[in-house]
Amino acid sequence: MGAKKIIIIGAGIGGTALAARLVKQGQGHDVTVYEKNSFHGGRCSLIHHDGHRFDQGPSLLLMREIFEETFLDLGTTLDEHLTLLKCSPNYKVHFNDGQSIELTSDLTTLLREITRFEGNSEKVTSRVLKFLTETQVHYSKSVTHALKTNYETIWNLFQLKAIPLIWKLHIWDTVYGRVCKYFKTDHMRRAFTFQTMYLGMSPYDAPAPYNLLQYTEIAGGIWYPKGGFTTVVQSLETIAKSHGATFIYNSEVTEVKVNEKKNVTGIIVNGEYMEADIVVCNADLVYAYNNLLPKTKYGKVLGEKGQLTSSSISFYWSLSTEVKGLLTHNIFLTQEYKSSFDQIFKEHTLPSEPSFYINVPSRIDPTAAPPGKDSVAVLVPVGHLTGVNEQQQHIHQLVTLARNHVIMKLLCIIIKSFTQILVWLIY
Repeated sequence: MGAKKIIIIGAGIGGTALAARLVKQGQGHDVTVYEKNSFHGGRCSLIHHDGHRFDQGPSLLLMREIFEETFLDLGTTLDEHLTLLKCSPNYKVHFNDGQSIELTSDLTTLLREITRFEGNSEKVTSRVLKFLTETQVHYSKSVTHALKTNYETIWNLFQLKAIPLIWKLHIWDTVYGRVCKYFKTDHMRRAFTFQTMYLGMSPYDAPAPYNLLQYTEIAGGIWYPKGGFTTVVQSLETIAKSHGATFIYNSEVTEVKVNEKKNVTGIIVNGEYMEADIVVCNADLVYAYNNLLPKTKYGKVLGEKGQLTSSSISFYWSLSTEVKGLLTHNIFLTQEYKSSFDQIFKEHTLPSEPSFYINVPSRIDPTAAPPGKDSVAVLVPVGHLTGVNEQQQHIHQLVTLARNHVIMKLLCIIIKSFTQILVWLIY
């Protein structure tokens, strides 16, 4: 491929990383990234308030080796641009009966924690090690055959050499089904399946290969980029610009132009037509099909009847003191575990007894809050609210229910004076 004029829509981490790769190839591509906001990052953007910093999107970094490979591909190293802080332990998981477990990448400690629930025997240890072996296969095969393999047509999927993968990846089973083979208590089955919520999926429906998430956490650990996740995007943008990419902000793309032969010819941005040989859209799929591309039946169905994933009700709280009972990552699981997922993914609402996640970035990165204070982000999973998008009163009710539920749990488990130290909040 010779030199091309390439336009990328969106300066999130995907669009920014792609821009850096394209200009680093050295083929003379003219690469321009258009971003509608005045800042980069997309879902990796930040909220700042009186010295407190909150990540609006990701709060933990997994698969560090993939990031390291990316920076190496760009002619540099991750350590030259970022300081990754390792979370130890990975999480503290709180169960509804008052018990808890700390999940860690230290295998000796992890086994000791698990045996408190599963029993202290050679069979238990053997099952845990077999679980890790299986999830390692899920991880390595998925990286090789999904993440790093390009399937140009659907027929590429149907090859004889791919048949053994069906058995190795257990694609006929679910995440919860495979975990039940190795863990016998409800506590551990829940502690090793909630991770599917990263993907917006129920562990009762998510295909078994997604157990790779548990492997990445245990084998590779959980990391946090000092300064927040926007530093990852900033580093990639700096590299991209050093090789000639252009980033233009406050520039909203309103249309992707397609000719009668269904070839993309350019975009409309800020009311002007910009020609391009290649256009890469880093916007949300449903939005792109229904707002940027020519109208199609597929786009309409995707927007109206598509099975959209879950969302979350998110709170960002500034606390006047440090809450020692909270680690960097904290999971609070409901007693009604399965029904909570059914309410999210089948009833499309807030569970009556929701599980939730609390991130305290200031616990691992002191720059996230003023000295002696904490920044706290809370995520309460909720279903895609079909049919109520115009009913703001209903949404406000759900927000109130979620906030009250989280605060009551914290008052019971963590700190009885929580409401007295909450000085600022936004959702």
